[in-house]
Amino acid sequence: MIKLDKFKTESRNAHTMQLDQMTPLEIARVMNEEDHKVADAVGEVLLQVAQAITWAKEALEAGGRVIYFGAGTSGRLGVLDAVECPPTFGVDPGVVVGLIAGGEKAFVRAIEGAEDSQTLCVEELKDIGLCEKDLAVGLAASGRTPYVIGGLAYANALGCKTIAVTANKGSEAGAVAQLAIEAEPGPEVLTGSTRLKAGTAEKLILNMISTGAMVGIGKVYQNLMVDVQQTNEKLVSRARNIVCEATGCSLQDADKTLRLADEDVKCAVVMLLAQVNADEARSRLQAARGHVREAIADT
Repeated sequence: MIKLDKFKTESRNAHTMQLDQMTPLEIARVMNEEDHKVADAVGEVLLQVAQAITWAKEALEAGGRVIYFGAGTSGRLGVLDAVECPPTFGVDPGVVVGLIAGGEKAFVRAIEGAEDSQTLCVEELKDIGLCEKDLAVGLAASGRTPYVIGGLAYANALGCKTIAVTANKGSEAGAVAQLAIEAEPGPEVLTGSTRLKAGTAEKLILNMISTGAMVGIGKVYQNLMVDVQQTNEKLVSRARNIVCEATGCSLQDADKTLRLADEDVKCAVVMLLAQVNADEARSRLQAARGHVREAIADT
């Protein structure tokens, strides 16, 4: 039997002992007050997050991947971050990978027993060909999930950089990983419901890791997602707006240049800023490893 009372994520919150007697407004208010503590908790681990960003960038530059793995809410958050990288940053779906205990079906329907296996994650990491170039990121609100601990230990054995993201300080997962990011926002409004503050902390940290890594490999110019994929009407409009914002051109010029650039936003931006044709823009970007600022540096 696990002694859950030693985990902050399982402790009772003194401010919500009467949760079942609160009005809807009181519930909303106390949850909002507690949520303010999440950003502060994440703020205490920014040095560790910065190291994670560096490792993620280095892994991607070396041709490796960022692999998230977790159970329940933690696993879903990893999958969510992974699947949003291709449309936002133009990377292949296999560059940032999310694994959830129980497989894809566990994303929409809880498979609670899956997290208790230390070997299941190892099997899944073997299936996707985890190698030493990859960065392995284990997600566990409690920091004790066997699925995550097993995955981290296996990744260590392969020579991967390993990170544990948890909501409890001094966690088991943190002790196994080479880097522990332990943002502890305190007891949940609803005791033990780590989809709340703990999950929010994990989401904030994952946002930082993936966004920071993508900035580092040249997927961003200024604060614009210049590798956005135009997969729907909204993103088609966003692409045109990005070209306009980055270069100061008109929508008509953005449309024309995007057509010449085969709808490649980054190429269109370099064409306009450097006043070159599409072939020259692509050549500059290749030489600059995809970084727009470097591609236009001599203009």
